[in-house]
Amino acid sequence: MLLSVVIVNYNVKYFLEQCLQSVYKSGKDIEMEVFVVDNNSVDGSIEMVSNKFPHVRLIANKENLGFSRANNQAIRQASGKYILLLNPDTVVEDDTLPSVTDFMEKHPDAGGLGVKMLDGKGRFLPESKRGLPTPGVAFSKIFGLSALLPRSRVFGKYHLGYLSKDKIHQVDVLSGAFMLLRKEALDQAGILDEDFFMYGEDIDLSHRIVKSGYKNYYYPGTRIIHYKGESTKKSSVNYVLVFYQAMIIFARKHFSPKHARVFTMLINLAIYFRAGLALINRFVRRLIWPMTDAILLYGGFYFLKDYWQHLIFAADSTYYPPAFMQFMVPAYILTWLASVYISGGYDKPVSLFRIIRGLGIGTIAILVVYALLPVSLRFSRALILLGSLWSVIAMISVRIIYTLTKYRTIHISNPVSRRVAIAGDGEEAQRILSMLRQGGDSSFIGLISVSQEKQGGGGCIGDIGQLDEIIDIYKISEVIFCAGEMSSQAIIDHMSRLRNKQVHFKIAPPESLYIIGSNSIDTFGDLFTVNINGINLPANRRKKRLFDFGFSMALLITLPFHLIVVKNRWSFFLNLIKVLIGQMTWVGYYPEAGDAPLPGLKGSVLHPGDGFIQQLSPDTLKNLNSLYAKDYKVETDVKICLKALRHLGRKK
Repeated sequence: MLLSVVIVNYNVKYFLEQCLQSVYKSGKDIEMEVFVVDNNSVDGSIEMVSNKFPHVRLIANKENLGFSRANNQAIRQASGKYILLLNPDTVVEDDTLPSVTDFMEKHPDAGGLGVKMLDGKGRFLPESKRGLPTPGVAFSKIFGLSALLPRSRVFGKYHLGYLSKDKIHQVDVLSGAFMLLRKEALDQAGILDEDFFMYGEDIDLSHRIVKSGYKNYYYPGTRIIHYKGESTKKSSVNYVLVFYQAMIIFARKHFSPKHARVFTMLINLAIYFRAGLALINRFVRRLIWPMTDAILLYGGFYFLKDYWQHLIFAADSTYYPPAFMQFMVPAYILTWLASVYISGGYDKPVSLFRIIRGLGIGTIAILVVYALLPVSLRFSRALILLGSLWSVIAMISVRIIYTLTKYRTIHISNPVSRRVAIAGDGEEAQRILSMLRQGGDSSFIGLISVSQEKQGGGGCIGDIGQLDEIIDIYKISEVIFCAGEMSSQAIIDHMSRLRNKQVHFKIAPPESLYIIGSNSIDTFGDLFTVNINGINLPANRRKKRLFDFGFSMALLITLPFHLIVVKNRWSFFLNLIKVLIGQMTWVGYYPEAGDAPLPGLKGSVLHPGDGFIQQLSPDTLKNLNSLYAKDYKVETDVKICLKALRHLGRKK
């Protein structure tokens, strides 16, 4: 047996199927076995592999054993001369497997090999080649010196930025996403260290291979797509903690006690530093636009007030008392910003319509309250109207300027419309087009011929060689490649060449009911409906949170009554606090109704089945979960909560 491919999977069924298709296509002419080790997925991965890939040697774990232990299960059974550890969220080129095994055959000193990796937008991933994370290298990485000076031989050692990405190099560390290992080298160095649950195990094994007398190579003669970060958010605090704790394990294992202490100190410092940055970044990203708007609106009011009192009334500076700018104007601004937020004006993509709608609603609310205030607090209705006009001008202008500066173009539609082209002109292209239309998607612009023969007619707007011009002329925002009609190499070529275009690339695996992209998976099964009320929409997420908060406040006000009616009073009080602080939601999914891949929600007290008196079957509860996710309405939460009022103290 020449090659054993080992893929560890955890709840990424859609990526896994595409990965397996590319692996079998690439390895069709070599003697190969493929292992899939599933770490107790609940998304139907095991069933998919069993049904569609009967030749795969499937290991189905009953718990999540982590990356190292799962790989080792297959490594112990593998009979290949070479063992490839491959992530499920990857796509290999048609020549990848024969190319890399041929390289290993010609270089007997090679213990391990990594390849050039591209992300889902065709951009080179710097972790394709890495240096050993010594204390000095770790310091440069932690404090951003490697990012600031990536090509420096002193500070750029983490990603070896001073080495060409297009040439073969000896490297210290291989990426666990694609790690080709010589079985003999693995026998000498040892298998993966199971002390590493996730992250760091590839660094550890790479280092042990070198210590065993072999070399690790970076080989750019073939490429893979790695949809990096689909199952792990790299900017999350949890990722920072897990990754850097793995680095501490590595340091204690391989460095001298003195260096290990220095490294551990740096890592602990990094944990607080990076976790703090992640929290600050999240806070700033959420508040940067509201804060910008507040400053603009307040500054505009300052000048409007002076203009109105001096030029219109010819009054002195005491016409409007200090309380006007100190209290009333901030109250106006807060009302406008809150209305814009509720209207969806801060959602992405930016919609000028939603901003204007929010400001209009806010102005009406301000004027209504203004009419009810005592005369001493009614300073000027005209200034409110002028302020609302300034708000529209300022908030729209700053967004247009920002968008033009960043993208050199702007869309004022609500929302920004997709413009989709399908790269394919055969049955696969027609199948994808048919599914788009059945789903109610009207964003299709045209087909792009991959045979370079159909130059028009039949829906074709050009051939694949004109993809660059087609994107510009037709303002294409999304290109779907039909993997059944194009080789992986051709797809990767086009993605890499057009990586700087403002366009999303997606791949439709042959005969599959989904499309995979760099930041999304569109499915065409039971849950694929173009439904404006889906619970995953930002507006509905916001409405749900507002309902949770408002209903909780109402429960607090009427607390004595509910303490009599509700079962489990102490649990009810705890649930109330958890919902108020955002740890839970009042209504969510029934947790034991199957494994349908629904949009994520926080843990809930109630579920859609609580809206019915009779006992419901698991299948019915599963369908109710699906309906709740597809067509969310605040009224549904209200009805469920009122009908199940006695169960608000349900223990969780």
